[in-house]
Amino acid sequence: MKRRHFLRTAAGAAAGLAAGAIAGTSTGAPAGASTVARAGATSGRKPNIVFILADDLGYGDLGCYGQKRLKTPSLDRLAAEGVRFTQHYAGSTVCAPSRFTLMTGLHIGHAPTVGQGQRLEPDRVTVAKLLKTAGYATACIGKWGLGDHDTTGAPWKQGFDTFFGYAHQGHAHNYWTTFLWRNGERVQLANVVPNENANGMGVATERKQYSHDLFTEEALAFIDRSKDRPFFLYLPYTIPHANNQAGNRGMEVPDQGPFAGQDWPEQEKNFASMVWRLDRDVGRLIDRLKQHGLDRDTLVLFSSDNGPHKEGGHDPAFFDSNGPLRGIKRDLYEGGIRVPTIAWWPGRIAPGRTTDHISIFYDFLPTACEAAGIAPPKAVDGISYLPALLGKPQREHEYLYWKFAERGGKMAVRAGRWKAVWLNIGKKAGERRELYDLQADLGETTDVAAKHPDVVARLTAFAKQAQTK
Repeated sequence: MKRRHFLRTAAGAAAGLAAGAIAGTSTGAPAGASTVARAGATSGRKPNIVFILADDLGYGDLGCYGQKRLKTPSLDRLAAEGVRFTQHYAGSTVCAPSRFTLMTGLHIGHAPTVGQGQRLEPDRVTVAKLLKTAGYATACIGKWGLGDHDTTGAPWKQGFDTFFGYAHQGHAHNYWTTFLWRNGERVQLANVVPNENANGMGVATERKQYSHDLFTEEALAFIDRSKDRPFFLYLPYTIPHANNQAGNRGMEVPDQGPFAGQDWPEQEKNFASMVWRLDRDVGRLIDRLKQHGLDRDTLVLFSSDNGPHKEGGHDPAFFDSNGPLRGIKRDLYEGGIRVPTIAWWPGRIAPGRTTDHISIFYDFLPTACEAAGIAPPKAVDGISYLPALLGKPQREHEYLYWKFAERGGKMAVRAGRWKAVWLNIGKKAGERRELYDLQADLGETTDVAAKHPDVVARLTAFAKQAQTK
């Protein structure tokens, strides 16, 4: 479906708060709450929605995506009991713009900026605002990055009843900070950082409270107190992001866990223990849902905000973190934007499935709305992938779009099997346009732009369309 036709026909009021459903699967059948009902609901309540977001985790870092050296039993089990996406994309190749697309349902061409300086405006519609209006308890626990505590973008001003974590994304690079935010209140921690700056950065001389562990405990407590009503838990962990500040230890962990005895570089043992800790705590969250009998009433999604990093002394090649893909964080090649993604919903999602549906972060808002039985805003770029989760006919994107301001300026468009990548955009000299056939060349090894000028022209037209503010 053409995007302009989709925007005319998507159901819902201008604010996106009216009851209803997003229109149109590929069969023309209506979606929305009825889709959930057809999946076999076990109670009359709206489904809980949990979105767990890793930070800089690569496509190849999980066992269920081919990882051989790191062990991720909890996430592998989640994939075995649910559905694993093979062609899901982050909204950008770095943190803040990627999270913007996740929260708003818009691609980066419709964002105020295309780099790390994102800040949500007061009237910005977010998935949290929509679900809160539908009666959901809402919580964001972890790294926000879309507006500091004293701005309009603060998470407690963007639809979250509960926030605990880092409001400013620079602050989130310090796992041993002396404070976190609980809504608008500063919470002091027991760590000692003698020269901490205003953004919470500094070298800790006493490390007593590891922020990731605090986030898991807070998430478990939120599930405990919200178990009797529908809830939306957004859990953007900071693991396995590096601390790049001079004087810190790069990949920071309390201990190296089961990897302490490995004959590996220190930072790689730290990275491995980060992934192990992440996997362990996802398992704890799933166990808590089961303890409360909420597993069949909860859609759990797991993903990463962009591709693997090469920071803090970590080398992504050590664990083959991007798998068969080219590129890492800050690239618009597949390794920088294609991310591991798992969906789990016992009784609704058939176990042991994979889907090659081409989807992206800005699809989450309409997906969450459809699961909750409410209408998304009309002017969103996303398409609900709930049908793909439930094994139903799924409407496809005409194209996906990315733009990135750093390193000379980059842009990419994917349409079906074709992927165009622009480098050094906007420069009079040096701009380069590449084309890859992902169906035949997943690793993007051979630029075929010269052989397919018609395809390049079509994807260029999509790029121009996408940049309309």
